[in-house]
Amino acid sequence: MSIENYSVATLEDFIGRELGVSDWVVVDQARIDNFAACTGDRQWIHVDVERAKRESPYRGTIAHGYLTLSLLAGLAIEIGIVPADASAGVNYGLDKVRFMAPVKAGARVRSRVTLVSVERKDGGRIIVKTMSELQIEGEDKPALIAETLAMLVVEAPSFKSRKEMSEEQQHGGKH
Repeated sequence: MSIENYSVATLEDFIGRELGVSDWVVVDQARIDNFAACTGDRQWIHVDVERAKRESPYRGTIAHGYLTLSLLAGLAIEIGIVPADASAGVNYGLDKVRFMAPVKAGARVRSRVTLVSVERKDGGRIIVKTMSELQIEGEDKPALIAETLAMLVVEAPSFKSRKEMSEEQQHGGKH
């Protein structure tokens, strides 16, 4: 997806605005099992389908909370949070995460992303904070809400904000 007029120079214009909503993604048992194999978290509520049907309050297996959290990065890229004129975007961390509702095996989820803040740093780096809500199709409560941080890396010429470029033009390129 592409966000209209969204660039390194215009990031601040998007603070407080929704950047977009991803497509739906299926969280099936195979994905849950693969995550369990990667992390070693083989708790029965995630991987033992028959036991979960009998003993789980959800009457089936559920995705790991960290699996659902890990989906946010790819869904954010799909939405387009890294402007096309940025050289790169990398995960920088998380501020707040709350797991609100379980994601049952077979459920579909999507991410809704809002830009919270932009912090320009030296060396062509920009820290972007977003609020991501991982929604579960057909459910009122989201699976999780998280403040995520990404570091954008840009080339020096495109690093300036629209305001800085305007000030330079007004002063003939001198500050």
